[in-house]
Amino acid sequence: MEKMPYRDAEVLVDMKAAVAGEATMTTTSDWRQALPVLTGSMVTLRELRLSDAPSLLAMLSTEEVSRFISPPPTTVEGFERFIAWTHRERAAGNYVCFAVVPHGMDSAIGIIQVRQLEPGFATAEWGFAIGSGFWGTGVFLDGAKMVVDFAFDVVGAHRLEARAAVANGRGNGALRKVGAVQEGVLRKSFLRNGEYLDQTLWTILDDDWRRSRSVGGAQIH
Repeated sequence: MEKMPYRDAEVLVDMKAAVAGEATMTTTSDWRQALPVLTGSMVTLRELRLSDAPSLLAMLSTEEVSRFISPPPTTVEGFERFIAWTHRERAAGNYVCFAVVPHGMDSAIGIIQVRQLEPGFATAEWGFAIGSGFWGTGVFLDGAKMVVDFAFDVVGAHRLEARAAVANGRGNGALRKVGAVQEGVLRKSFLRNGEYLDQTLWTILDDDWRRSRSVGGAQIH
């Protein structure tokens, strides 16, 4: 979602606001107090840490990754402010942002985030951004399944939406592989570098997602 910070090249929540395998879950009493740690076959998802700022700057500020997203911070300090903002928004119950950490690594190579579009998260929007060196490796799909499970099973979302620029073939392809359904095109809905771009609207419904898990285990290939 170009309005969320980040994409698998792809889809991120607004940085401007911020800067002004089955998974196992380490549960907490309330995700608003702290995000659980989710462990998949390739990645661990956890709360962002200030120490992730240098790696996020390196991974998400390249032209390849930032092409179709709202401009990310340009300094380590900017990412530190973003990380602090994610903690405040999570504590307020508005938003969650997971760091994507491949097994064998300590620092984040990307993020996957979810924000409420209406009170209580019944309808929510999700977005993601992964360093280009990890595109096509399967780390996004591994992490995405866990975040969708979390959004439906823990947060209580009914409908997950994502927006990706029509020209963003990689982002649209990633959403399709997760099992999202294309609902339409939002004309001239995303301003990037002085140009309004068309976006594709993708959705996943909780009933569809749970049905796919019971039948085939997952929609991720």
